Amino acid sequence: MLYEALIQPCLHFLARNDREIAHELVIRALASLSRKPCLLKMTKRVFRIKPDPRFEQEVCGLQFAHPVGLAAGFDKNCVALEALGTLGFSFIEGGTVVRENQPGNPRPRIFPLADDQALINRMGFPSDGVENVRGYLTNRAPIQIPLGLSIGKSKNTPLARAVEEYVELLDILYPYADYFAVNVSSPNTPGLRELQDKKYLEELLWALNERRAALGSWRRDARPKPIFVKISPDLTWGAIDELLAIIVARGVSGLIAVNTTIERGYLLSGVDELGGLSGAPLRERAYEVIRYIHRHVPSLPIIGVGGVFTPFDIVAMFKSGALLVQIYTSFVYEGPSIVRNLIRGLGEFMEKEGIKHVSEFRR
Repeated sequence: MLYEALIQPCLHFLARNDREIAHELVIRALASLSRKPCLLKMTKRVFRIKPDPRFEQEVCGLQFAHPVGLAAGFDKNCVALEALGTLGFSFIEGGTVVRENQPGNPRPRIFPLADDQALINRMGFPSDGVENVRGYLTNRAPIQIPLGLSIGKSKNTPLARAVEEYVELLDILYPYADYFAVNVSSPNTPGLRELQDKKYLEELLWALNERRAALGSWRRDARPKPIFVKISPDLTWGAIDELLAIIVARGVSGLIAVNTTIERGYLLSGVDELGGLSGAPLRERAYEVIRYIHRHVPSLPIIGVGGVFTPFDIVAMFKSGALLVQIYTSFVYEGPSIVRNLIRGLGEFMEKEGIKHVSEFRR
């Protein structure tokens, strides 16, 4: 209530000419909170979600207390992980991290569509660069939940050198993440989505798998850290078939479905801006893609993303084939209570329907 009644209106006023200002203010506040252990303990108590075995899952060797995580893009440089870790998420994905320090696309580049419960962004991977991010990760406190790191291609890196960059990122960031997300599907970096094509994706995933195996061997890990590939909702079914064949052949751990879309359809807000659309308008397409993947490769773990605002959206993701979900746009609109509200509502629905564990939704 405090977020909706006071904080959100203040942020909207301060960022009325550039909505990214609101995001920057929130990240700075969370980064500051991350350096204050006493306040972190207080925040964690406020947003604490009581452990419940009905929600607990093991996915790719990682333990998740419940199914709701934070999608990549919110904390691009991994400066506020400790504070975000107190807000009830069961896992967090930082990044997308790229090799170079780059500003991203010109501002303004974030456009809220409140009537549609959506956002359009054309950020273009603004990043402090992997060396700075490594410094932030080295100096952070443990967050005690799985941490994923999304990695991507710098704007100035030609496609011919993209594999080299992804492998370098994996090499540098390997000690700091519990899993990696390979972002080859953002619509806001020129040429990036071409990496989903067979001629690039086969080589990329082979190289990452080889490097992951070597890194795991050197560090004597019990198993190599999982690698997920994040895919576009705008792929044709034929392109998804080709992608799935490569992913299975290369032994990729799982998929994150889906990234933002360049399709628009009917939007109440009437906003016409270039960039990736996220939020509620993406929901049905996300379900379609997840169902298709799960039907063709039932054993492949899927993290579902796109328009999760209510417990019923989580249930629909599960029934489509997802094991976990990520949120971003609903977190922006509804604030830090969103995770607690989602899990509370999911628990109430399961109790009403007599469902003993979230895995039952996928049967």
